[in-house]
Amino acid sequence: MSGIAGWIDWERDLSGEQNVLSKMTNAIQHRGPDDEGYWFSERAAIGHRRLFVIDPAGGKQPMVYRSGDHSIVLSFDGFIYNFKDLKAELENLGHRFGTESDAEVLLHSYLEWGEDFIQRINGAFAFAIWDERRQALILARDRIGVKPLFYKVHNSGVLFGSELKAILAHPEVKPEVDVEGFSELFGMGPIRTPGFGVFRGIQEVKQGHYVVFTKEKADHHQYWKLESTPHEDDVDTTVEKIREILKDTVKRQLIADAPIVSMLSGGLDSSGLTSMAARYLAEEGKQLGTYSLDFAGSDKHFKADLLHVSRDEPYVKIVAEYANTDHHTVIINHDQLTEHVFLPVEAHDLPALGEMEASLHLLFSEMKKNAAATLSGESADEVFSGYPWFHQDEFLFSGTFPWSAQIRYFKDVLNEEAIKTLQPEEHRNRRYQEAVSEVPKLDGETGIEEKQREMSYLFITRFLPFMLERKDRISMHNSFEARVPFSDYRLVQYLFNIPYSMKTVDKVEKSLLRRAFKGYLPEEVRTRKKSAYPSTTDPVYYQNIRKMLNELIEDPQAPVALLLDKQKIRHISDNLFEKSPFEVGKMMEYILQVNKWMKDYNIS
Repeated sequence: MSGIAGWIDWERDLSGEQNVLSKMTNAIQHRGPDDEGYWFSERAAIGHRRLFVIDPAGGKQPMVYRSGDHSIVLSFDGFIYNFKDLKAELENLGHRFGTESDAEVLLHSYLEWGEDFIQRINGAFAFAIWDERRQALILARDRIGVKPLFYKVHNSGVLFGSELKAILAHPEVKPEVDVEGFSELFGMGPIRTPGFGVFRGIQEVKQGHYVVFTKEKADHHQYWKLESTPHEDDVDTTVEKIREILKDTVKRQLIADAPIVSMLSGGLDSSGLTSMAARYLAEEGKQLGTYSLDFAGSDKHFKADLLHVSRDEPYVKIVAEYANTDHHTVIINHDQLTEHVFLPVEAHDLPALGEMEASLHLLFSEMKKNAAATLSGESADEVFSGYPWFHQDEFLFSGTFPWSAQIRYFKDVLNEEAIKTLQPEEHRNRRYQEAVSEVPKLDGETGIEEKQREMSYLFITRFLPFMLERKDRISMHNSFEARVPFSDYRLVQYLFNIPYSMKTVDKVEKSLLRRAFKGYLPEEVRTRKKSAYPSTTDPVYYQNIRKMLNELIEDPQAPVALLLDKQKIRHISDNLFEKSPFEVGKMMEYILQVNKWMKDYNIS
């Protein structure tokens, strides 16, 4: 795992731009604190920050291959799950390797197969290839969007980086946000539109896409997308295929030259992965380390809701004992959450979630002390249709994103002028129509089945990128790699075409996954009803946030004040907070984050 950054210009000499490239690369030092590398030519300045996980001695980047008088240069972030298979194939074709790194395999794959090589890769990746022979820059992301990559067309060239901050570090880039950017922030909340960078002129390479930049043009290619086909396997065959894909991807994602651990929530997803991983490591005589998160006082503060059905910690202990892991529980209190509530702004370069990401940061910071990478159960609910929204008509036929209810207070705090200018609801409706227009239809599918396919598509292509972004930014902010086996594209594509009725064949969410994990989990965990990532219900924390927001609206110098209706905020704070502190608290966190972001990034 790494951070990449660079600058290509077809008219400007970049060979002396070491100072600028260093600023861009150092801005993402947290993504790769173990090593740095730079490569310069007249037309290209390419940088790399490296985190040692695979082949610390041999995987230095940027990686360069000489072809006659020209160089082909790679800067790569991520992990190629099938790099050993590709390496063997390339060796049979005459390629010779000097390292044990997946980066070198990636570079030789491009040399052998050209742009088509990306179809052969299975992994979580973002990379830049500068091909001097073609005077072309290729930027690409993995199929699901696990790893990030942003770019900005700049004068006669292109700037790129793993995070927004790498591009913003360029001295000629101003942090400007136009009306559409603010409409996105208040219309979509933290669950933003993939590919949209919010800052003026900055875009993100979309998942499953690559872009080829030349002096004349930018060619955008979608090399992978979900396809709708009839599902013809019976239940038993389906379960077996799911189990085999998971076993394969877990085994591949345990490959590392540094310690790797696993997140363990006591839920079905992380518990099943943990048990699989523990068995593989036990065969090598190793014990898997596991980590869970809990909040101080959760035994008395916890309140069940639609997404949080039961406390995690009792189930965590059951799984840790069953799988014989070396387990650690990280206890977080309200003071720690308040202290770190603005960290997500720094990690994302945008307003984000508040305590749900602050808690993740505190968890990862503890895990980093003993490991370089972790397995995570992220993505299972999205690909196995695990949320309640998949079977409730009020969401299936709502005509908007099902999670919109979670951000309904965001627009309610804007003043009339801001609503008139930003039109957040209209913006969200446009984004929704864009999304549903992409859904690949299946001939003969109508009614609720058609809506459930649509819902699945929305979650995989819109909600899952938000979840993966959260996991990447917070983990890499801690110089820590998070691997997500449920995001293997083979599994995602296969599950997309399984009818919801089969996914719930046992009349419970994620029935197929429960069957696939039979023999890997104790029954009380395998049959546990879904409970989402934990969020604090400590009233002291939310009172702290409420106090901070009340102080903000009284500050005439607060950047966000021009957008807010103070009377609306006071009404929500005084009359609705006690009834729904979680939802109102999330709104309060978000407004605080928007203000912090505008102030710290000097938004213009």
